[in-house]
Amino acid sequence: MTRLLKSGAFIADPFTPAADHAALPEGPAVVSLARFQKDREALLERNVPLGVRLEASQSPELLGEDVHRLSLVVLEFPKFRDGRAFSWARMLRTRLGFKGEIRAVGDFLYDQINYQHRVGFDAWEVPDHFTLEMFRSALSEMTFVYQPSSDGRKTIRELRAARAHK
Repeated sequence: MTRLLKSGAFIADPFTPAADHAALPEGPAVVSLARFQKDREALLERNVPLGVRLEASQSPELLGEDVHRLSLVVLEFPKFRDGRAFSWARMLRTRLGFKGEIRAVGDFLYDQINYQHRVGFDAWEVPDHFTLEMFRSALSEMTFVYQPSSDGRKTIRELRAARAHK
């Protein structure tokens, strides 16, 4: 069982997953990329919040300009060793200018949450045993960073270079 963590709190998920051949719920729904591509017009005409779940192998670029009509993009971590979702989140925020929710689902580690947040994730499906204290700790563990990201934090290299030029 999983719970949804967003804005530092556990919340009820406003989105209902809709299988490819199932009826859509009345309210906000999350569909696969295949269903979105197949039923695009009907889904967008519903005029309710819509999310698309991308598998690790599916680039957000496949959403095209419709990315700005979505409220949620769910990025899957099939295995904690598979880091493609990190790249997809950063691409969504920087290159595609996505302003909606980016949700991490699947097999990711506590140690990865800080960097997930840095590249643009703002919601996580976490196991029942995961606590808010664990989340806060994960976000605050890294005082200095090595990798550039979409959060604008200066890397250790940039900090050292600035210090050397003083």
